[in-house]
Parts: sequence; C-alpha cells; structure tokens
Amino acid sequence: RYGEGDTAVDALKHVDMQVAAGEVVGLIGPSGSGKSTLLNLLGCLDRPTAGQFLLGEEGARMIDVTRMDDDQLSETRSLRIGFVFQSYNLLPALSVLENIEVPLYYMGRLGPDDRQRCRDLAELVGLGDRLKHRPVQLSGGQQQRVAIARSLVNDPYFILADEPTGNLDSATTREI
Repeated sequence: RYGEGDTAVDALKHVDMQVAAGEVVGLIGPSGSGKSTLLNLLGCLDRPTAGQFLLGEEGARMIDVTRMDDDQLSETRSLRIGFVFQSYNLLPALSVLENIEVPLYYMGRLGPDDRQRCRDLAELVGLGDRLKHRPVQLSGGQQQRVAIARSLVNDPYFILADEPTGNLDSATTREI
C-alpha cells in the first residue's frame, strides 16, 4: 500500500505464490498493475504493508523476510538474490570483470577462485574477450550480458530480471 487515508493506493492485494527450484515465472501486465512493486518486494528492496514473504529451499527452514531489519535485508539481497536491471546498473568506472565481481566484493569474498568464476561467467555470456572494457565501450546488448553474468556470480536462490534480454538479438536471447 502506498500513501495513507483517502489517497492510499493498494498496488498489490492478496498475492499468494510459490516458486519451486528451477521454475521460471514471467510477470505480464499493463503499466500500473503492480509488476515493479512485486519485484521490489521479492528483491527485498521494499517491505510489504501486510503479510509474509518466506524465502528458502523447500524442506529447509524458511526465512520470514518481513521480520528482517535493514542489515539483514541487505545481507539477504547480496547472498540469495541476483538482479538484472533493465537499466543494467553497471558502474561506469569499473571494467566488465570488476562489474561482475561487485556482488562478491560486498560479500567480503574475492579470492582467486571467485575471480576465476567471474571470468568464466563473462566467457559464458560471450564477453571473455572484453574483460578490461568499461561499460561505455560496450553495446547495450553487451552491457546487458554483463548484468546477467553479475546476477549469477553469487549463485543466488533466484534471479529477478526486468526485461533481461530486451536489448539482445534473437540468437543471443536464445543462448542466454
């Protein structure tokens, strides 16, 4: 719910969903239907006004994200969630490799094995020959592939992607 009193707007009401490991879910709807609000809630960027958001693996102890403080939410985002933003959100002063490494840096781990994983992910998305390039030196599709590699680096429970292949050609879209 956004706002209060007579001007309050319920962006989402009675949402009940469960996503299994390996499942791909797409959200489709008109502008203003709550897609971004739901992504922000699932990404622990916003807090729900009511209800619960349970995160974890089936059979394991589920974590109630709605009871977390800001530091716990930040840790959950960095350890368990991968993000692919429509605007990429790459850091312009960093290289391709460094942009992929950012989540690991915030997790406090960036050893040789981690750095190799970042190189492998860059190779996986077809950017192994662009590791030292900065975002401004890349096409929109290449920047999107950096964002996709970055979303995978922390081996997340799930990835939230806002039009993740919108700037890619059809062959690369199928490959990704």
